[in-house]
Amino acid sequence: MNNPKIVDATASSTLPTQEEYFAKRQLKQGAVGWLLLVGLGVAYVISGDFAGWNFGLAQGGWGGMFIATVVVAVMYLCMCLSMSEMATMLPTAGGGYSFARTAFGPFGGYLTGTAILIEYSIAPAAIACFIGAYCESLFGVGGWIIYLVCYLVFMGIHLKGAGEALKIIFVITAIAAVALLVFIIAMIPHFNSANLFNIAVSDKAGASAFLPMGYLGIWAAVPYAIWFFLAVEGVPLAAEEAKDPTRSLPRGLIGSMLILAAFALLILFLGAGAAGANQLKDSGAPLVDALVAVYGEHTRLAGFVNFVGLAGLIASFFSIIYAYSRQIFALSRAGY
Repeated sequence: MNNPKIVDATASSTLPTQEEYFAKRQLKQGAVGWLLLVGLGVAYVISGDFAGWNFGLAQGGWGGMFIATVVVAVMYLCMCLSMSEMATMLPTAGGGYSFARTAFGPFGGYLTGTAILIEYSIAPAAIACFIGAYCESLFGVGGWIIYLVCYLVFMGIHLKGAGEALKIIFVITAIAAVALLVFIIAMIPHFNSANLFNIAVSDKAGASAFLPMGYLGIWAAVPYAIWFFLAVEGVPLAAEEAKDPTRSLPRGLIGSMLILAAFALLILFLGAGAAGANQLKDSGAPLVDALVAVYGEHTRLAGFVNFVGLAGLIASFFSIIYAYSRQIFALSRAGY
């Protein structure tokens, strides 16, 4: 039979060692306020407002894409509300990994953390390719040299500190948000509800002008509706560096989610309503093509949105590098 006194003595002798270990491996606390967390949440996602979402119009028509966007928005809002509650109880850099480890143990935490790490390490590589293509079209320079510069510059800024990095992310995100606002305002005078339903009606079950691809078109549009919100769940990765995380994390998550939902609905309504859903469903740059369709080939508005769209890509690239650096830190600190 175990001696309780011996067990208690062992536990008390190891506890200070664990506390000392984690005390030496903590991130700088109080460097990030709730407003920067809102900017971080929007930065994760904002590149998806410039392109990608519109392919859902080809899959489900405007009605299918609209329903899919509402469903995905509700799903992400519920997830953000749950994560904000968990993040206030476990304000560490692990984010979803920390939640899974607490619920399912070390192995469950490891699987979750690895999955998150894969997402956040592959995404910047894909975005870097888009940045390279953008730079080549705008400035005539692209390829590996742009990829290398992106990683060197933005990783170097991150090494300066979380506060400095997130302030720069906030500024870049604000520039990209201005481009979205310019697009939204420019589309308002040309909105015509008939343009939302100009995709040819198919012969699939439930097909109509509102759902030209039928009921299953809603399901097919869901992956593209996710572009409006994907990666906002990375905000809790900044929990350890947040000022008063019990208050700032819920504000950051919910605030960024509301901004993203507003952008999603306005772009979906006004972009397709002004230029036509059929004209945007296969576009590689739907915002630019919408402005060209409404204002002509050489409009300065299209040039401005096209140029500033690069800021949206940079904001997402920059913020996701921040996310995977915190995930790697949390996993390595735990000894994986």
